[in-house]
Amino acid sequence: MTTWVETPADGRGRGPRGIARAWAEVLVRPRRFFTNGVAPGDQAPGLAFAVVVAVIYVSGLLAVQPETILDTSVVPILGDSPGVTMVLVVLVTAVVAAPAGLHLTAAIQTVLLMLTVKDRAGVSETVQVVAYATAPCALAWLPVPAVAAVCTLYGAGLLILGLAVVHETSLLRAIVAGLIPATLVFGIGFRGLWVLASVVG
Repeated sequence: MTTWVETPADGRGRGPRGIARAWAEVLVRPRRFFTNGVAPGDQAPGLAFAVVVAVIYVSGLLAVQPETILDTSVVPILGDSPGVTMVLVVLVTAVVAAPAGLHLTAAIQTVLLMLTVKDRAGVSETVQVVAYATAPCALAWLPVPAVAAVCTLYGAGLLILGLAVVHETSLLRAIVAGLIPATLVFGIGFRGLWVLASVVG
């Protein structure tokens, strides 16, 4: 999880530039990215990518819609200081929530793939697919429900496409295998279900 492949391809370079390139590549040319940019045993870039997306998302929400996170029934205000609480929320997101959520989701996804796809890629590749599929959600914090809805739906679509490409299976099998993880990540984690309900309402 903490090692880098020395010759990354299609956006998988080190540092901020590599993350930015991966973000653009997976949004614009996802099939090419999932074909060339996911390497066996090279989870670190994907983990870093997912953490950056989650931090941007949470920071954006705290900036423009703090009430969605700083609900005292969920996150108590520490020392009557919303600022300190916000910093702590971002740190917990980066250090605990995003990495744990990514690997828990990937574990669930792996089990579902075992039930639906006979010849499949490894766990590492699955972690990377889930991580890179979150790319659109770097913009899901924008206070426009339609934009947030598109971001989460696009992310779910990227997850399905990534599963189909990386595990070399049909879109139908990828949909069956990816439906629950997509709901967990994009419907609940990035609040897609609530956003979609708002748009429909």
